[in-house]
Formats: sequence, C-alpha cells, structure tokens
Amino acid sequence: MNQKYMLPLAGVFLLFLLAYAGVEGAGLQWFFGIVIPYLAVIAFIWGFVNRVMGWAASAVPFRIPTTCGQQKSLPWIKQNCIDNPDKASGVFIRMLLEIFLFRSLFRNTKAAFNRNEKNKLTYSWEIFLWVGALAFHYAFLVVIVRHLRFFLEPVPACLTFLEFMDGIVQIGLPGIFISGIVLLFAALFLLARRIFDAKVSYISLAADYFPLFLIIGIAVTGIAMRYFTKVDIVGIKEFTMGLVTFHPVIPAGVGGLFYAHVFMVSLLFAYFPMSKLMHMGGIFLSPTRNMANNTRAKRHVNPWNYAVDVHTYEHYEDHFREKMIEAGLPVDKKE
Repeated sequence: MNQKYMLPLAGVFLLFLLAYAGVEGAGLQWFFGIVIPYLAVIAFIWGFVNRVMGWAASAVPFRIPTTCGQQKSLPWIKQNCIDNPDKASGVFIRMLLEIFLFRSLFRNTKAAFNRNEKNKLTYSWEIFLWVGALAFHYAFLVVIVRHLRFFLEPVPACLTFLEFMDGIVQIGLPGIFISGIVLLFAALFLLARRIFDAKVSYISLAADYFPLFLIIGIAVTGIAMRYFTKVDIVGIKEFTMGLVTFHPVIPAGVGGLFYAHVFMVSLLFAYFPMSKLMHMGGIFLSPTRNMANNTRAKRHVNPWNYAVDVHTYEHYEDHFREKMIEAGLPVDKKE
C-alpha cells in the first residue's frame, strides 16, 4: 500500500478515535466541544489574514497574466478580450468565470500515448475533473451555508429556503440533503483520481490526501448523525448558540460522534491556512489572473529599481580610445 495516502488515512482515523474515546471514555466534552473549536477559529482567522497580507505585500512590478488568446494588437486582428484582457472590465469577467465556473479547469486537457497509433501523443478533454471539482466546491459551499442555521437566531428566510431546496428530495424521514451526498461522492472521486491516476499519484504528497480524508470523515460523520444514529437537534442548537454568544454550554444527551464531528471540522479550520486549500483566498490575489495584459499599450517600470552607475559608451571610449585607435577601430572622437 502507498504510504502517501495510508498515513493520512490512519491519521484521520486516529484523530476520530481520539475525540470519540475522549468524550465517551474520559468525559472531555468541554475540551473537544469548547476549547478546540475556539482555538481552531483563532488559528483560522490569524492564519488566513496572515497569508493574504503576505501575498498582498508581495512585489508584482510587471504584468505577468497567463494568456490563452490573442493580445490587443493591430486594429484588423481580433482580440480575445477575456483570455487576454487589456482592460479592467475584461479582467473582471475573467475572474468571475474563474471563481464561479472554474473556466481554466474546464479547458483542461489530458495527454496520453495512443497505443493504437504507434504511441502517438494525443490530448483529450478532461471534463470529469471539471464536473467533480465543481460539484465538490458547490456542495461544500451549500453545506457550510446550510449549517449557519445552527449559529443564527432567528434563522434568516434565505437559509430556510436553501435548506428546503437542498432537501427537496423527500425519501424517507428525515429527508435527504442533496449537498451532503454530493459532497461525499465528489470527495471520493477526487480521492480516487489521486490514487488510481498514475501521473496524478506520482506528484501527490501526503499533504494532498490529508484534507480529502478529513473532509470525507466530516461528511461521513455528518451523514451518520442525520440518517442513522440521530442526535438531539435542540441540544446541538443550544451548544452552537452558546459558542457564538461566548456562553458555552455542554448539552446533555449528545454523544461522542457529534464531538468527533466537531473535532474534525475544527482541525480542518486550523489546517486550512497552512495548506493548499488557501487557493480560496489566493485566487483573488493571483497576478496571473487579476492583471490586464496591456504591455504593448503602456510602459511598465519596476518601482523597486534602485539607481545604478551607468558606464556609457562615451566613458568607454574615453577609457580605451588610444588602444582602439591602435587596433584600427573607429572612434567618435580622435582626442
């Protein structure tokens, strides 16, 4: 078995057991339900702000956008205003398509050797990766927004409507939330791609598998609490409102599975700023995406350039004039 994904899997499973046993065996509800969530939120906010401020302070003196189309040039040459924008409006549209529709991933292709044509290199459209990534991110977003109902009182009408639409598939009681099921299967798809695709597996690290296993664990425990073990929703609402109002309480009748779920969510929050998951904030500050490509229309000078002593040709000739004349080289001045 590959240690790159077996170690993260074992780590997530041990973390789950740690929280479950800590609550059921040692009665540490206050630690896993109060101390850990508060520390996780502090780590998330501090880490997120620190990373974003560091990126914002990075020097980007020149225009370095990634281009996939014709730059603005001669009037009779058609420009690609989205893939190679020269104005802020084009950059805005490009960023919207990238953030909400993953446009660059939609255009992604997969290279492979076609054995039927003497190992000819061919390219194919990798649409399933785009669909899986889109399903994963939007399902995750809906799950997060839907859970806000536990932290707000009264619950806004928009959240109630979102919960109604998410649970519109009424199969049994309680009704099935589509986002939770989609999140689990999309995460499993992305995990399977990393494990079974040889090229992706080769470049994957343990740090790439750990958040996937953590998210899968969160989804599995959440689904188990809703459809199988059942939990006291009123007690959980009391618990979450206590955290928000800084008057934490430990509800009675809430078992270890809930605290293990909260513990893994807290770990994901704390781990988020130091991981590749920070692309959520980095996409807005990526100079390859958020800059207009107007290098032909505007001269860009590096503002961090410092003054240097320039050795002009006149100085060079003054220094070597006699030797240049002796060698028969032309000079501007004879003396």
